[in-house]
Amino acid sequence: MQPEPSERALEVRRTARYFVSGDTERAGEVWVLLHGYGQLARDFLAGCQALAQPDRLLVAPEGLSRFYATGFFEAPGASWMTREARLDEIRDYVRYLDAVVEDLGGPSNVIVLGFSQGAATASRWAALGSVKPQKLICWAGDVAHDLPPDALTAVPVTMVVGDQDKLLTAARRAETFARLDAMDITYTVERFAGGHRMDDETLRRISALSRGV
Repeated sequence: MQPEPSERALEVRRTARYFVSGDTERAGEVWVLLHGYGQLARDFLAGCQALAQPDRLLVAPEGLSRFYATGFFEAPGASWMTREARLDEIRDYVRYLDAVVEDLGGPSNVIVLGFSQGAATASRWAALGSVKPQKLICWAGDVAHDLPPDALTAVPVTMVVGDQDKLLTAARRAETFARLDAMDITYTVERFAGGHRMDDETLRRISALSRGV
């Protein structure tokens, strides 16, 4: 009888891409925008242009795992991780997102916004990465369930929810807020009329709040 196969792992070099909108030289504020499951960074960035300001850089990294989200050879999309080898994938994307900010020159005034699957990604990066964002915005998604209780106590968190979101339902929202309360996380809630999507008016409102307007 053959012995059971053993699992091995090694680190490899690979090419990752990210998209930028704005003037790098003039940027006093950098927003890192993390897309949801099955999206591409270029398209997600286009959907966040309501955040654009002359002195703001919008940066959209793309998840390291691409696949055909719709049919064969039709609509490519990307994912941040799955449950398979999940700790390796989390470690990989945390280092990747740190590297993106380093590639931009290491700005200190960073705000991170994650949509859907990107929300959990953003929260893990805020907690585990070397970059400490000024604010974490989780849009239509949860703070990662596997973070330690004190992981985000120093980061202001904004939860954005649509009142017709069929994925982040009212029951799930209540569970999420109860968990954040138990973790002693300081957070605010922004609501809009709509489903599991971005919303320009809400983006502009959050943009103004980030500047204290």
